[in-house]
Amino acid sequence: METSAQQKHPSKIVPSRWSWALCLAGLLAIATHFALVLAHFPNFYSVALADVPLLAVIGVGGIPLVLQIARRLLRGDFGADLLAVLALVTGAVLGEYLAAVLIILMLAGGKTLEAYAVRKASSVLRALAERMPSTAHRKRGDKTEDIALAEIAIGDEIVVFPHETAPVDGIVLQGQGSMDESYLTGEPYRVAKATGAAVLSGAINGEAVLVIRAEKLAHDSRYAQIMGVMQEAEQKRPTLRRLGDQIGAVFAPLAFVCALGAGLLTGDPTRFLAVLVVATPCPLLIAIPITLISAISMAARRGIIIKDPTVLERLPTCRTAIFDKTGTLTYGQPELTDILVGTGVDRDAILRSAASLERYSKHPLAQAILAAAQNEKLLLVDVVRVSEKPGQGLTGFVAGHDVRVTHRKKLLQEEPALLSSLPPTAPGLECIVMVDGHYAATFHFRDAPRSDGKRFIGHLALSHHFNKIMLVSGDRDSEVTYLADLLGITETLSSQSPEQKVAIVRAETAKAPTLFMGDGINDAPALASATVGLAFGQHSSVTAEAAGAVILESSLTKVDELLHISKTMRRIMLESALGGMALSLIAMGFAAGGFITPVMGALLQEVIDVLAIANALRLTWGGKIATDFR
Repeated sequence: METSAQQKHPSKIVPSRWSWALCLAGLLAIATHFALVLAHFPNFYSVALADVPLLAVIGVGGIPLVLQIARRLLRGDFGADLLAVLALVTGAVLGEYLAAVLIILMLAGGKTLEAYAVRKASSVLRALAERMPSTAHRKRGDKTEDIALAEIAIGDEIVVFPHETAPVDGIVLQGQGSMDESYLTGEPYRVAKATGAAVLSGAINGEAVLVIRAEKLAHDSRYAQIMGVMQEAEQKRPTLRRLGDQIGAVFAPLAFVCALGAGLLTGDPTRFLAVLVVATPCPLLIAIPITLISAISMAARRGIIIKDPTVLERLPTCRTAIFDKTGTLTYGQPELTDILVGTGVDRDAILRSAASLERYSKHPLAQAILAAAQNEKLLLVDVVRVSEKPGQGLTGFVAGHDVRVTHRKKLLQEEPALLSSLPPTAPGLECIVMVDGHYAATFHFRDAPRSDGKRFIGHLALSHHFNKIMLVSGDRDSEVTYLADLLGITETLSSQSPEQKVAIVRAETAKAPTLFMGDGINDAPALASATVGLAFGQHSSVTAEAAGAVILESSLTKVDELLHISKTMRRIMLESALGGMALSLIAMGFAAGGFITPVMGALLQEVIDVLAIANALRLTWGGKIATDFR
């Protein structure tokens, strides 16, 4: 887990004390300046006494700012701050001390406003950090001791008292109650807990005392993974943010030329200063990261973990949607419906052998086989030399026999002569069990399609402008075609290995940006190859897969929410950045015409900054995202 300091300050969003002090000093100096002007104090030698507070702030605050930005210029960082430094120096030289102090206030206040806005946008991450306990209650015999989270070991019995937060992922050993998992799943209801139920770290206990067995270390638990992923996402710089930096670097010299032209053509140096003051493109530089973090936080509130912020900017550009089948367009909970055994094969014996082997697999069919063995109260046996290669099946040595669980296509590719031994294909999923190289049994399964799948497929084209929707699966053609017909998908590819899926995704991505959705179990290469990879299901690891985002609860509605969040984020970014730039350009024109003084320009630029930040925070303040799929 993170240290307590990291938990309390998950990202560098708090402004320095120097910025706060400079803001306060600037405001105090301006207030004192006007008080002295109104009091008509005489000059102090050649300096008006009313200007002394302003000069003090320029000396104490302005000089360090100039030196700081000068060091950045020496490193080749010609950003928007260059305009502010030029304006500050020009104001001091021309005797426009009030304008110079307002520029200092604008720079320091901008950092303070940005820090507040980023902190507001990071509210979900901060709330996650602050809710995690620093200690846990470990049960040893009849005694309970408080220990640090880092001391929890797998297998420890941890007591979770009423209204406390679960410190690690675990299994309930004693007690019966409920937990609030909304911060982890996005669902606003309480989840019942009884002996044997899984507990997610970060979930808040209800009224009952629960004793759980730690299944993971604190730093490996889901809560810690979510925290780490969100912190990393906040620090990444997506294309739109880099674009903002690039535009700022281009805008700065352009604004300087305009200011210089206004000053030379009119012979009035104050116009040069006024144009510089209103030209700083702070809205563009501030609005983009704030909107980005707001979108990450909004997604987290809905149980969607953004691992790579570029997902949010790329999603609106995707025009081809590629679905895996199991766990994505189906519920991912197949049931074993029939076992067809070969000649001389005992049904219970082959189910026991297959289930013993499938304990070591994460494939969706493995759970169905294990559940069937459990229902029939079959005792599992030890397995050695387990191997599971993608697309080839699962092998192991079970009770003295070499057992292999694979699929029909792979088996017939290797041994075509087995065709006569296999039963004919039937609707639904299946796997073939081989024992010592001989056919033993065929297992048939059924996985129900999602009830809202057909509406969602149609919705993608109508509301999100997807031109092509594909179903690509490793399952047999009969099952894939059956599901595609139910959902209205016309382009399907069946019996595809993970390597073939990657080739398909790459080929489609070369034609148009792609969104690939899979359960994250065998789809990591395809997820990484798509323009946007989206992992589905609460049992997917938050960090292990190659997806850019993980939906903790399997729900097509969540996919629609993510699409709308990304679309809204992109629109707000452009509104704030381009709108702020447009207002700055208009103000530059008025300043060049002599209608805006340097002091008015500084005040106007501060108003533009506030408007851009307020617009960038709409995702956070609004709290809701408009979706049109139910």
